[in-house]
Amino acid sequence: MEERISRVLKEKVDPVLAAHYGGSYLTEFKDGVAWIKLTGECANCPSASDTIENVVKEILTKEVDGVVDVKLDTSVSEDLIDMARKILNKEV
Repeated sequence: MEERISRVLKEKVDPVLAAHYGGSYLTEFKDGVAWIKLTGECANCPSASDTIENVVKEILTKEVDGVVDVKLDTSVSEDLIDMARKILNKEV
C-alpha cells in the first residue's frame, strides 16, 4: 500500500506541487489514513492544509483504493532536531 501511495504522489501529486516549487512524501499509512509531508516551498506555505485537502486528498482517494483520508504531517524530523541541538551547543 505504501508503495502505491508513494507512486501516486510521485506521478500525480508532485507535478502539481512542482508548479509551486514543492513536493510530497508519505510518512505513515495507518487505518486508511495517509500522512503526507510537504516539501520545498509547499512545506511552509500558509495554504498547506488546503493543499492537502483539495489536491493531495482528492488525488489519493481517487487513485488508491483503501485511502480514506489524508492528513498533513507537520512533525519535525529527528535529524533537524539533532542539528539544532548541535548548533545551540556550538558543536557545529
